[in-house]
Amino acid sequence: MARTPVRRGRGRPADRSAARRTLVLVLLLALVAGGLAARRYDLVDRLRGGDEPSASPTTDPATLAPPPGVDLPEVAAPPPVAPASTPTRDVDAAAVRRTLQPYLRDRRLGPHVLAEVAPLAGGAPTLTRGQRPDDVAIPASTTKVVTSTAALLALGPDHVFTTEVRRQGRTLTLVGGGDPYLERTPLDDGEPWPYPARADLETLAEQTAAALGGVRRVRLTYDDTLFSGPQVNAAWEDDYVSSGEVSPTSALWVDQGRVPGQLGRQADPGAEAARAFASALGAAGVTVRGAPAPARAPRTSAIATVDSAPLAQVVQRLLDVSDNDAAEVLLRHVGVATSGEGSIDAGVAGVRRLLRTAGVRMGDSVLLDGSGLSRDNRLDPSVLVALLRLAAADDRPDLRAVVTGLPVAGFTGSLTDRMDQGPPAGRGRVRAKTGTLSNVTALAGLATDLDGNVLVFVLMADRVPDPNGVVARVVLDDAAAALGACACS
Repeated sequence: MARTPVRRGRGRPADRSAARRTLVLVLLLALVAGGLAARRYDLVDRLRGGDEPSASPTTDPATLAPPPGVDLPEVAAPPPVAPASTPTRDVDAAAVRRTLQPYLRDRRLGPHVLAEVAPLAGGAPTLTRGQRPDDVAIPASTTKVVTSTAALLALGPDHVFTTEVRRQGRTLTLVGGGDPYLERTPLDDGEPWPYPARADLETLAEQTAAALGGVRRVRLTYDDTLFSGPQVNAAWEDDYVSSGEVSPTSALWVDQGRVPGQLGRQADPGAEAARAFASALGAAGVTVRGAPAPARAPRTSAIATVDSAPLAQVVQRLLDVSDNDAAEVLLRHVGVATSGEGSIDAGVAGVRRLLRTAGVRMGDSVLLDGSGLSRDNRLDPSVLVALLRLAAADDRPDLRAVVTGLPVAGFTGSLTDRMDQGPPAGRGRVRAKTGTLSNVTALAGLATDLDGNVLVFVLMADRVPDPNGVVARVVLDDAAAALGACACS
């Protein structure tokens, strides 16, 4: 999610079945009622291979005897944050309006506030608010819901991005496959939240050294031409790269183009990745002669490869922490998948084509990037409602990561420290993608009310007066929490 920078006076950065309701209710509550430990520890254990013996999964840890000499107090199980309830058949539109209107009328949101709320199970919206039909607003990082859905539609949840090494004689070519999370070295086992698993250049160098046999002196080139066109979007503010908001988008980079220990980003991420790989080759016993140079990869088979995590996991991470860099990479992949061209324009055209085929009309919406950093983006809230409904549909498990990747209010990702001032019953009942630029605040997600109804909501304010940026964000947070605390049947 883009930070709110200090700038020179201008702003910046229906009902199908009870089964569907139950499914999404579980998605909403499992992370909370089931305990954050499931994600914090179980996923980490699986990524590490799960080789160590463990207790039976049916064993309650509280029943295990403590070690000799240790006297522990009795363990008290906390109540669930958001206990599940039985969904009803109908959502009361008047109740939804009564719940939200006090927040949406708050003058600190500014003069342009859009909102749409609809039952997840289908049917007409229970609340719409805008200046005119089909009104649009600056979406900020809620744009990432659009990009992520399009990437899953284009590539599928199991798709991986492969970084290769090809050989021709004594020349090696490092070939970028557009892995948004390629690392220099393997993630430390002590790294907090090492999810998803990451490919790394050190492992690739070791594989390469083994494949070379007795060859110990090589030349190195690199190919980052999977993506084309400008690496820095012309619709962004001039200092987005230098301030560390985003890197120049490349099919080959390491650590997302970040400069170790500094705020800015690499001017040429592909060249830096090649230098890092040359260093890793040296550590693996292979000397690289001269400096790595750009070149087209030879049409030979790869002698070494490393794969990213599956796209579904990339999407979950991207949405959870609002990753600008990964979103821009996925936009280019949409372009490659739909037209064979990894440019910004091809990606945007591919998004529109894929959404139209999936039955989601974009109307007057305007998209110029994949992350939502552009202030020239415009989005109709009905597009986000339709995409979230699609991702949660019983017959679209391929898109489920768009739902499971949404942060849980008050607990995870970009919502970890938010929604703590609104109705307390809403905590743990809301998952939402945040959107924040100066003078812009937005939320798009799902709320499970006290009657068990799952509501899709989009809240957008893009003319927030300068003194009220933080307050406006809290107002929309409170509105979303109020939906979770509503008895809307």
